[in-house]
Amino acid sequence: MTTTSVRTTPSTRAWITAVFVVFTLSGLDIATWLGRIPSVRDSLGASTFEMGLLVLGMAVGSIGGLTFAGHIVAKLGARRGVQVAAACLALGMVFAGLAVSLGWGFAAIWIALIAFGFGNGLCDVSMNVSGAAAEKAGGRTIMPLFHAAFSLGTLAGAGLGALAEALEVPVAWHFIVLVVVTSAAMLVAVTRFQDEHRFEEHDATDTSPVPTPVSRWQVWAQPSTLLIGVIVLGMALAEGSANDWLPLAMIDGHGLDNAAGAAVLTVFLAAMTVGRVAGSPLIDRFGRVPVLRISAAVAVIGLGMLIFIDNVPLAIVGVVLWGLGASLGFPMGMSAAADDPRTAAARVSAVATIGYVAFLAGPPLIGFLGEHVGLLGALLVVFVFIIAAGLASGAARERGAAARPTRRGGDVDGGGEPRLQARNADVTDSTDRADSTAGGRDAG
Repeated sequence: MTTTSVRTTPSTRAWITAVFVVFTLSGLDIATWLGRIPSVRDSLGASTFEMGLLVLGMAVGSIGGLTFAGHIVAKLGARRGVQVAAACLALGMVFAGLAVSLGWGFAAIWIALIAFGFGNGLCDVSMNVSGAAAEKAGGRTIMPLFHAAFSLGTLAGAGLGALAEALEVPVAWHFIVLVVVTSAAMLVAVTRFQDEHRFEEHDATDTSPVPTPVSRWQVWAQPSTLLIGVIVLGMALAEGSANDWLPLAMIDGHGLDNAAGAAVLTVFLAAMTVGRVAGSPLIDRFGRVPVLRISAAVAVIGLGMLIFIDNVPLAIVGVVLWGLGASLGFPMGMSAAADDPRTAAARVSAVATIGYVAFLAGPPLIGFLGEHVGLLGALLVVFVFIIAAGLASGAARERGAAARPTRRGGDVDGGGEPRLQARNADVTDSTDRADSTAGGRDAG
Protein backbone atom coordinates (compact mmCIF):
# COMPACT_ATOMS: atom_id res chain seq x y z
CA MET A 1 0.00 0.00 0.00
CA THR A 2 1.41 3.38 -0.99
CA THR A 3 1.87 5.77 1.91
CA THR A 4 1.90 9.44 0.96
CA SER A 5 1.98 12.74 2.79
CA VAL A 6 -1.34 13.98 1.37
CA ARG A 7 -3.68 15.62 3.84
CA THR A 8 -6.79 13.59 4.60
CA THR A 9 -9.88 15.73 3.98
CA PRO A 10 -12.89 15.71 6.31
CA SER A 11 -14.99 13.98 3.64
CA THR A 12 -12.35 11.26 3.27
CA ARG A 13 -12.19 10.78 7.04
CA ALA A 14 -15.99 10.48 7.12
CA TRP A 15 -15.81 7.95 4.29
CA ILE A 16 -13.20 5.87 6.12
CA THR A 17 -15.28 5.98 9.30
CA ALA A 18 -18.38 4.88 7.37
CA VAL A 19 -16.49 1.92 5.90
CA PHE A 20 -15.40 0.95 9.43
CA VAL A 21 -19.05 1.04 10.52
CA VAL A 22 -20.23 -1.15 7.61
CA PHE A 23 -17.48 -3.72 8.22
CA THR A 24 -18.38 -3.85 11.92
CA LEU A 25 -22.11 -4.27 11.30
CA SER A 26 -21.51 -6.94 8.66
CA GLY A 27 -19.50 -8.97 11.15
CA LEU A 28 -22.15 -8.46 13.82
CA ASP A 29 -24.89 -9.79 11.52
CA ILE A 30 -22.96 -12.91 10.53
CA ALA A 31 -21.86 -13.79 14.07
CA THR A 32 -25.42 -13.38 15.31
CA TRP A 33 -26.42 -16.34 13.17
CA LEU A 34 -23.27 -18.32 14.00
CA GLY A 35 -23.70 -17.83 17.75
CA ARG A 36 -27.17 -19.42 17.68
CA ILE A 37 -26.25 -22.53 15.66
CA PRO A 38 -26.42 -24.77 18.76
CA SER A 39 -30.03 -23.66 19.38
CA VAL A 40 -30.87 -24.19 15.71
CA ARG A 41 -29.48 -27.72 15.86
CA ASP A 42 -31.46 -28.48 19.01
CA SER A 43 -34.63 -27.03 17.48
CA LEU A 44 -34.31 -29.18 14.36
CA GLY A 45 -32.85 -32.24 16.08
CA ALA A 46 -30.38 -32.25 13.19
CA SER A 47 -27.32 -34.45 12.75
CA THR A 48 -23.87 -33.03 12.06
CA PHE A 49 -24.24 -33.76 8.34
CA GLU A 50 -27.66 -32.12 8.24
CA MET A 51 -26.23 -29.00 9.88
CA GLY A 52 -23.57 -28.96 7.16
CA LEU A 53 -26.32 -28.98 4.54
CA LEU A 54 -28.12 -26.18 6.37
CA VAL A 55 -25.04 -23.96 6.44
CA LEU A 56 -24.64 -24.77 2.73
CA GLY A 57 -27.75 -22.64 2.09
CA MET A 58 -25.91 -19.56 3.31
CA ALA A 59 -22.91 -20.46 1.13
CA VAL A 60 -25.12 -20.87 -1.95
CA GLY A 61 -26.61 -17.43 -1.37
CA SER A 62 -23.16 -15.93 -0.82
CA ILE A 63 -21.90 -17.32 -4.13
CA GLY A 64 -24.92 -15.74 -5.83
CA GLY A 65 -24.22 -12.41 -4.16
CA LEU A 66 -20.57 -12.52 -5.18
CA THR A 67 -21.45 -13.48 -8.75
CA PHE A 68 -23.65 -10.41 -9.22
CA ALA A 69 -21.60 -8.09 -7.00
CA GLY A 70 -18.97 -7.25 -9.60
CA HIS A 71 -21.62 -6.03 -12.03
CA ILE A 72 -23.73 -4.26 -9.39
CA VAL A 73 -20.75 -2.39 -7.92
CA ALA A 74 -19.26 -1.54 -11.33
CA LYS A 75 -22.55 -0.10 -12.64
CA LEU A 76 -24.24 1.29 -9.52
CA GLY A 77 -21.35 1.80 -7.12
CA ALA A 78 -20.43 0.34 -3.75
CA ARG A 79 -22.96 2.54 -1.94
CA ARG A 80 -25.91 1.01 -3.79
CA GLY A 81 -24.38 -2.42 -3.34
CA VAL A 82 -24.37 -2.04 0.45
CA GLN A 83 -27.93 -0.70 0.42
CA VAL A 84 -29.23 -3.73 -1.49
CA ALA A 85 -27.16 -6.02 0.75
CA ALA A 86 -28.62 -4.49 3.92
CA ALA A 87 -32.16 -5.23 2.70
CA CYS A 88 -31.25 -8.86 1.90
CA LEU A 89 -29.52 -9.35 5.25
CA ALA A 90 -32.56 -8.02 7.11
CA LEU A 91 -34.99 -10.17 5.13
CA GLY A 92 -32.95 -13.32 5.56
CA MET A 93 -32.29 -12.90 9.28
CA VAL A 94 -35.90 -12.07 10.19
CA PHE A 95 -37.23 -15.01 8.19
CA ALA A 96 -34.61 -17.38 9.65
CA GLY A 97 -35.42 -16.33 13.21
CA LEU A 98 -39.14 -16.85 12.69
CA ALA A 99 -38.53 -20.20 10.99
CA VAL A 100 -36.51 -21.47 13.96
CA SER A 101 -38.79 -20.18 16.71
CA LEU A 102 -42.08 -21.11 15.00
CA GLY A 103 -40.89 -24.54 13.87
CA TRP A 104 -41.26 -23.98 10.13
CA GLY A 105 -38.62 -26.64 9.49
CA PHE A 106 -35.34 -27.22 7.68
CA ALA A 107 -36.44 -26.02 4.22
CA ALA A 108 -37.70 -22.64 5.49
CA ILE A 109 -34.45 -21.95 7.36
CA TRP A 110 -32.45 -23.01 4.30
CA ILE A 111 -34.32 -20.55 2.06
CA ALA A 112 -33.85 -17.76 4.61
CA LEU A 113 -30.12 -18.44 4.71
CA ILE A 114 -29.93 -18.13 0.91
CA ALA A 115 -31.27 -14.55 1.15
CA PHE A 116 -28.99 -13.84 4.10
CA GLY A 117 -26.00 -15.28 2.23
CA PHE A 118 -26.77 -13.24 -0.91
CA GLY A 119 -26.71 -10.06 1.16
CA ASN A 120 -23.49 -11.16 2.84
CA GLY A 121 -21.72 -11.83 -0.47
CA LEU A 122 -22.85 -8.55 -2.03
CA CYS A 123 -21.92 -6.59 1.09
CA ASP A 124 -18.51 -8.29 1.18
CA VAL A 125 -17.49 -7.14 -2.30
CA SER A 126 -19.10 -3.68 -1.96
CA MET A 127 -17.43 -2.77 1.32
CA ASN A 128 -14.03 -4.15 0.22
CA VAL A 129 -14.08 -2.17 -3.04
CA SER A 130 -15.09 1.01 -1.20
CA GLY A 131 -12.55 0.25 1.53
CA ALA A 132 -9.72 -0.18 -1.00
CA ALA A 133 -10.60 3.18 -2.60
CA ALA A 134 -10.87 4.87 0.80
CA GLU A 135 -7.49 3.39 1.72
CA LYS A 136 -5.93 4.97 -1.37
CA ALA A 137 -7.68 8.30 -0.70
CA GLY A 138 -6.41 8.28 2.89
CA GLY A 139 -2.85 7.50 1.83
CA ARG A 140 -2.11 4.80 4.42
CA THR A 141 -2.54 1.07 4.97
CA ILE A 142 -5.88 0.48 6.68
CA MET A 143 -7.44 -2.54 4.97
CA PRO A 144 -6.46 -4.94 7.79
CA LEU A 145 -8.03 -2.47 10.23
CA PHE A 146 -11.28 -2.57 8.26
CA HIS A 147 -11.23 -6.34 8.66
CA ALA A 148 -10.35 -5.91 12.33
CA ALA A 149 -13.57 -3.90 12.60
CA PHE A 150 -15.35 -6.83 10.98
CA SER A 151 -13.79 -9.11 13.60
CA LEU A 152 -14.91 -6.75 16.36
CA GLY A 153 -18.41 -7.05 14.96
CA THR A 154 -18.19 -10.83 14.94
CA LEU A 155 -16.79 -10.74 18.47
CA ALA A 156 -19.75 -8.67 19.64
CA GLY A 157 -22.18 -10.90 17.76
CA ALA A 158 -20.67 -14.08 19.19
CA GLY A 159 -20.70 -12.61 22.70
CA LEU A 160 -24.35 -11.66 22.36
CA GLY A 161 -25.05 -15.11 20.95
CA ALA A 162 -23.39 -16.82 23.91
CA LEU A 163 -25.37 -14.62 26.29
CA ALA A 164 -28.61 -15.34 24.42
CA GLU A 165 -27.84 -19.08 24.57
CA ALA A 166 -27.22 -18.88 28.32
CA LEU A 167 -30.43 -16.88 28.92
CA GLU A 168 -32.41 -19.03 26.44
CA VAL A 169 -33.60 -15.96 24.52
CA PRO A 170 -35.88 -17.00 21.61
CA VAL A 171 -33.97 -16.94 18.32
CA ALA A 172 -36.67 -14.88 16.57
CA TRP A 173 -36.59 -12.04 19.10
CA HIS A 174 -32.79 -12.02 19.11
CA PHE A 175 -32.55 -11.86 15.30
CA ILE A 176 -35.33 -9.32 14.73
CA VAL A 177 -34.16 -6.78 17.31
CA LEU A 178 -30.56 -6.97 16.20
CA VAL A 179 -31.17 -6.79 12.44
CA VAL A 180 -33.43 -3.72 12.75
CA VAL A 181 -30.62 -1.87 14.52
CA THR A 182 -27.79 -3.04 12.23
CA SER A 183 -29.62 -2.50 8.93
CA ALA A 184 -30.72 1.01 9.89
CA ALA A 185 -27.20 1.93 11.00
CA MET A 186 -25.72 0.48 7.80
CA LEU A 187 -28.07 2.53 5.61
CA VAL A 188 -27.11 5.70 7.48
CA ALA A 189 -23.38 4.95 7.25
CA VAL A 190 -23.31 4.45 3.46
CA THR A 191 -24.53 8.01 2.92
CA ARG A 192 -20.90 8.97 3.68
CA PHE A 193 -19.46 6.69 0.99
CA GLN A 194 -17.79 8.49 -1.92
CA ASP A 195 -17.63 7.40 -5.55
CA GLU A 196 -14.79 4.87 -5.67
CA HIS A 197 -14.41 5.29 -9.45
CA ARG A 198 -13.06 8.84 -9.10
CA PHE A 199 -9.77 7.36 -7.88
CA GLU A 200 -9.21 5.19 -10.96
CA GLU A 201 -6.35 7.22 -12.40
CA HIS A 202 -4.25 5.66 -15.16
CA ASP A 203 -0.56 5.56 -14.30
CA ALA A 204 1.50 7.30 -17.01
CA THR A 205 4.13 4.56 -16.78
CA ASP A 206 1.55 1.77 -17.05
CA THR A 207 1.29 0.56 -20.65
CA SER A 208 -1.32 -2.10 -20.00
CA PRO A 209 -4.70 -1.52 -21.66
CA VAL A 210 -7.55 0.01 -19.73
CA PRO A 211 -10.02 -2.85 -19.09
CA THR A 212 -13.29 -2.92 -20.98
CA PRO A 213 -16.53 -4.31 -19.50
CA VAL A 214 -15.76 -7.66 -21.19
CA SER A 215 -12.52 -7.94 -19.19
CA ARG A 216 -14.55 -8.31 -15.99
CA TRP A 217 -14.82 -11.96 -17.00
CA GLN A 218 -11.33 -12.15 -18.47
CA VAL A 219 -9.68 -11.42 -15.11
CA TRP A 220 -10.43 -15.07 -14.39
CA ALA A 221 -7.79 -16.00 -16.99
CA GLN A 222 -5.04 -14.12 -15.16
CA PRO A 223 -2.79 -16.48 -13.14
CA SER A 224 -2.29 -13.93 -10.37
CA THR A 225 -6.06 -13.66 -9.87
CA LEU A 226 -6.32 -17.43 -9.49
CA LEU A 227 -3.34 -17.67 -7.14
CA ILE A 228 -4.65 -14.86 -4.94
CA GLY A 229 -7.91 -16.78 -5.00
CA VAL A 230 -6.08 -19.85 -3.64
CA ILE A 231 -4.74 -17.73 -0.77
CA VAL A 232 -8.19 -16.44 0.05
CA LEU A 233 -9.69 -19.92 -0.39
CA GLY A 234 -7.31 -21.51 2.12
CA MET A 235 -7.53 -18.75 4.68
CA ALA A 236 -11.30 -18.40 4.25
CA LEU A 237 -11.63 -22.10 5.04
CA ALA A 238 -9.38 -21.64 8.08
CA GLU A 239 -11.65 -18.83 9.25
CA GLY A 240 -14.96 -20.21 8.04
CA SER A 241 -14.52 -23.71 9.42
CA ALA A 242 -14.09 -22.17 12.88
CA ASN A 243 -17.17 -20.01 12.44
CA ASP A 244 -19.28 -22.97 11.30
CA TRP A 245 -17.92 -25.81 13.40
CA LEU A 246 -15.87 -24.61 16.37
CA PRO A 247 -18.77 -24.41 18.88
CA LEU A 248 -20.00 -27.89 17.89
CA ALA A 249 -16.42 -29.27 17.82
CA MET A 250 -15.88 -28.06 21.39
CA ILE A 251 -19.25 -29.49 22.45
CA ASP A 252 -18.89 -32.87 20.75
CA GLY A 253 -15.09 -33.23 20.87
CA HIS A 254 -14.18 -31.64 24.20
CA GLY A 255 -17.39 -32.09 26.20
CA LEU A 256 -18.43 -28.46 26.69
CA ASP A 257 -22.05 -27.32 26.93
CA ASN A 258 -23.78 -25.04 24.39
CA ALA A 259 -22.96 -21.77 26.14
CA ALA A 260 -19.29 -22.71 26.66
CA GLY A 261 -18.98 -23.84 23.04
CA ALA A 262 -20.32 -20.49 21.85
CA ALA A 263 -17.92 -18.74 24.24
CA VAL A 264 -14.92 -20.52 22.66
CA LEU A 265 -16.00 -19.09 19.30
CA THR A 266 -15.79 -15.68 20.99
CA VAL A 267 -12.19 -16.48 21.98
CA PHE A 268 -11.37 -17.37 18.36
CA LEU A 269 -12.93 -14.16 17.07
CA ALA A 270 -11.06 -12.11 19.69
CA ALA A 271 -7.79 -13.63 18.46
CA MET A 272 -8.79 -12.76 14.88
CA THR A 273 -9.40 -9.17 15.95
CA VAL A 274 -6.05 -8.85 17.70
CA GLY A 275 -4.27 -10.31 14.67
CA ARG A 276 -5.90 -7.83 12.32
CA VAL A 277 -5.22 -4.81 14.53
CA ALA A 278 -1.55 -5.79 14.85
CA GLY A 279 -1.31 -6.76 11.19
CA SER A 280 -1.05 -3.35 9.49
CA PRO A 281 2.39 -2.39 10.90
CA LEU A 282 3.66 -5.93 10.34
CA ILE A 283 2.60 -5.86 6.70
CA ASP A 284 4.16 -2.41 6.19
CA ARG A 285 7.41 -3.57 7.78
CA PHE A 286 7.82 -7.06 6.29
CA GLY A 287 5.45 -7.17 3.30
CA ARG A 288 2.47 -9.38 2.55
CA VAL A 289 4.34 -12.54 1.56
CA PRO A 290 6.36 -13.21 4.76
CA VAL A 291 3.36 -12.33 6.93
CA LEU A 292 1.13 -14.70 4.95
CA ARG A 293 3.60 -17.57 5.27
CA ILE A 294 4.03 -17.11 9.01
CA SER A 295 0.26 -16.78 9.42
CA ALA A 296 -0.28 -20.11 7.67
CA ALA A 297 2.25 -21.83 9.94
CA VAL A 298 0.68 -20.40 13.11
CA ALA A 299 -2.81 -21.47 11.97
CA VAL A 300 -1.63 -25.05 11.35
CA ILE A 301 0.01 -25.26 14.78
CA GLY A 302 -3.08 -23.94 16.53
CA LEU A 303 -5.46 -26.21 14.67
CA GLY A 304 -3.25 -29.19 15.50
CA MET A 305 -3.38 -28.36 19.20
CA LEU A 306 -7.19 -28.24 19.09
CA ILE A 307 -7.46 -31.57 17.28
CA PHE A 308 -4.77 -33.67 18.92
CA ILE A 309 -4.54 -32.43 22.52
CA ASP A 310 -7.28 -33.81 24.76
CA ASN A 311 -7.09 -30.96 27.25
CA VAL A 312 -9.56 -28.07 27.18
CA PRO A 313 -7.20 -25.25 28.32
CA LEU A 314 -4.53 -26.27 25.80
CA ALA A 315 -7.17 -26.69 23.11
CA ILE A 316 -8.28 -23.12 23.78
CA VAL A 317 -4.65 -21.97 23.42
CA GLY A 318 -4.74 -23.72 20.05
CA VAL A 319 -7.92 -21.82 19.19
CA VAL A 320 -6.11 -18.55 19.93
CA LEU A 321 -3.22 -19.49 17.61
CA TRP A 322 -5.69 -20.64 14.96
CA GLY A 323 -7.45 -17.27 15.12
CA LEU A 324 -4.20 -15.29 14.97
CA GLY A 325 -2.97 -17.34 12.00
CA ALA A 326 -6.23 -17.01 10.06
CA SER A 327 -6.68 -13.30 10.73
CA LEU A 328 -4.78 -11.63 7.88
CA GLY A 329 -5.24 -13.95 4.89
CA PHE A 330 -8.57 -12.58 3.68
CA PRO A 331 -7.74 -8.83 4.01
CA MET A 332 -4.33 -9.26 2.38
CA GLY A 333 -5.97 -11.17 -0.47
CA MET A 334 -8.52 -8.39 -0.95
CA SER A 335 -5.79 -5.72 -0.94
CA ALA A 336 -3.75 -7.67 -3.47
CA ALA A 337 -6.79 -8.10 -5.73
CA ALA A 338 -7.49 -4.35 -5.53
CA ASP A 339 -3.91 -3.18 -6.24
CA ASP A 340 -5.02 -1.93 -9.68
CA PRO A 341 -8.07 0.33 -9.09
CA ARG A 342 -9.14 -0.01 -12.74
CA THR A 343 -9.96 -3.70 -12.27
CA ALA A 344 -10.60 -3.67 -8.51
CA ALA A 345 -14.32 -4.51 -8.64
CA ALA A 346 -13.84 -7.38 -11.11
CA ARG A 347 -10.80 -8.88 -9.36
CA VAL A 348 -12.19 -8.51 -5.84
CA SER A 349 -15.40 -10.19 -7.02
CA ALA A 350 -13.44 -13.03 -8.68
CA VAL A 351 -11.11 -13.59 -5.73
CA ALA A 352 -13.95 -13.43 -3.22
CA THR A 353 -15.94 -15.94 -5.31
CA ILE A 354 -13.00 -18.37 -5.24
CA GLY A 355 -12.69 -17.84 -1.51
CA TYR A 356 -16.35 -18.51 -0.94
CA VAL A 357 -15.94 -21.97 -2.44
CA ALA A 358 -14.64 -22.72 1.07
CA PHE A 359 -18.02 -21.73 2.47
CA LEU A 360 -19.86 -23.64 -0.26
CA ALA A 361 -17.97 -26.94 -0.15
CA GLY A 362 -16.53 -26.75 3.37
CA PRO A 363 -19.66 -27.20 5.53
CA PRO A 364 -21.01 -30.37 3.87
CA LEU A 365 -17.52 -31.86 3.46
CA ILE A 366 -16.61 -31.34 7.11
CA GLY A 367 -20.10 -32.41 8.17
CA PHE A 368 -19.87 -35.63 6.11
CA LEU A 369 -16.42 -36.45 7.48
CA GLY A 370 -17.57 -35.52 10.98
CA GLU A 371 -20.27 -38.19 10.80
CA HIS A 372 -17.54 -40.82 10.29
CA VAL A 373 -14.45 -39.58 12.17
CA GLY A 374 -15.85 -36.85 14.43
CA LEU A 375 -15.66 -33.11 13.95
CA LEU A 376 -12.13 -32.79 15.33
CA GLY A 377 -10.84 -35.37 12.86
CA ALA A 378 -12.79 -33.78 10.02
CA LEU A 379 -11.01 -30.46 10.61
CA LEU A 380 -7.78 -32.08 9.37
CA VAL A 381 -8.94 -31.31 5.84
CA VAL A 382 -8.42 -27.62 6.63
CA PHE A 383 -4.67 -28.28 6.96
CA VAL A 384 -4.31 -28.96 3.24
CA PHE A 385 -5.94 -25.69 2.26
CA ILE A 386 -3.93 -23.62 4.74
CA ILE A 387 -0.71 -25.13 3.39
CA ALA A 388 -1.83 -24.36 -0.19
CA ALA A 389 -2.48 -20.74 0.83
CA GLY A 390 1.03 -20.50 2.26
CA LEU A 391 2.56 -21.93 -0.91
CA ALA A 392 0.62 -19.49 -3.12
CA SER A 393 1.48 -16.45 -1.00
CA GLY A 394 3.97 -15.07 -3.53
CA ALA A 395 1.05 -13.95 -5.70
CA ALA A 396 0.11 -11.34 -3.07
CA ARG A 397 3.44 -9.51 -3.41
CA GLU A 398 3.06 -5.74 -3.61
CA ARG A 399 3.48 -4.44 -7.14
CA GLY A 400 3.74 -1.03 -8.75
CA ALA A 401 2.00 1.72 -6.78
CA ALA A 402 1.13 -0.76 -4.05
CA ALA A 403 4.79 -1.50 -3.23
CA ARG A 404 5.21 -1.18 0.52
CA PRO A 405 7.12 1.72 2.10
CA THR A 406 10.12 1.09 4.35
CA ARG A 407 11.95 3.35 6.77
CA ARG A 408 15.69 3.54 6.28
CA GLY A 409 18.30 6.06 7.25
CA GLY A 410 18.29 9.01 4.86
CA ASP A 411 15.12 7.84 3.16
CA VAL A 412 12.80 10.35 4.77
CA ASP A 413 11.64 13.35 2.81
CA GLY A 414 11.36 16.88 4.13
CA GLY A 415 7.78 16.31 5.19
CA GLY A 416 8.78 13.58 7.60
CA GLU A 417 7.16 10.80 5.53
CA PRO A 418 9.16 7.76 4.36
CA ARG A 419 10.00 7.61 0.68
CA LEU A 420 8.71 4.52 -1.07
CA GLN A 421 11.25 1.77 -1.47
CA ALA A 422 9.96 0.06 -4.59
CA ARG A 423 11.95 -3.05 -3.87
CA ASN A 424 9.71 -5.00 -6.18
CA ALA A 425 9.86 -2.53 -9.08
CA ASP A 426 12.63 -4.43 -10.87
CA VAL A 427 11.24 -7.85 -10.05
CA THR A 428 8.76 -9.33 -12.51
CA ASP A 429 7.53 -12.78 -11.58
CA SER A 430 5.82 -15.27 -13.82
CA THR A 431 2.34 -14.13 -12.82
CA ASP A 432 3.15 -10.54 -13.87
CA ARG A 433 4.31 -11.72 -17.29
CA ALA A 434 1.30 -13.96 -17.70
CA ASP A 435 -1.09 -11.15 -16.71
CA SER A 436 0.54 -8.81 -19.20
CA THR A 437 0.05 -11.41 -21.91
CA ALA A 438 -3.58 -11.82 -20.91
CA GLY A 439 -4.00 -8.06 -20.96
CA GLY A 440 -2.63 -7.98 -24.50
CA ARG A 441 -5.19 -10.56 -25.55
CA ASP A 442 -7.95 -8.49 -23.94
CA ALA A 443 -6.89 -5.44 -25.94
CA GLY A 444 -7.39 -7.36 -29.16
